[in-house]
Amino acid sequence: MAITGDFYGGFFLSLANKEIDFDSDAIKVMLVTSAYTFDKAHRYKSSIGATEITGTGYTAGGITLPTPGITFDAVASRFRLTGGNLSWTGATWTNARHLIVYDSTPASDATRPLIARIDLGADTPVSGSTFQTNWNSEGIAYVNV
Repeated sequence: MAITGDFYGGFFLSLANKEIDFDSDAIKVMLVTSAYTFDKAHRYKSSIGATEITGTGYTAGGITLPTPGITFDAVASRFRLTGGNLSWTGATWTNARHLIVYDSTPASDATRPLIARIDLGADTPVSGSTFQTNWNSEGIAYVNV
C-alpha cells in the first residue's frame, strides 16, 4: 500500500497571511474516511465536511501534533513539515483513510487552516490496539524549492 502526502495550496496562503504560527498554535491531526475527496484548493477545516471517523479511542478533532515545525533544508532544497509521532491507544475503527494536519487555534472550522493530507492508500482498520504514525525521516510532508 502506497502512502502519499500533499500540502493544501491554502497552507502557503495561510503562512503568508500569518494565519498559522508553528511556535504557538495548536497543530492537530485528525482522521477522515475515504468519503473525503482531497482538493488542493481546500483551505479551511470546514471543507472536510462530515467525513471524520468515529470510533473507540478517537476524539473528534484529532490529537495535537507534538513539536510541530517547519524547516528548510538548503542541501536538499526542501521545505519540510515536521512533528512527533502520534498514537491513538485502545483504538477500534474500520475506516480511517486520510490523516489531515490542520491548525486548530482559530475559533471555528471555517477559519482553521488546513496544512497537509496524508493518504494511507486504503481504509485502515484497527481493533482494540494502538494506531500509530511513524513519520518518515524526510518529515510529514515536504516541497522541493
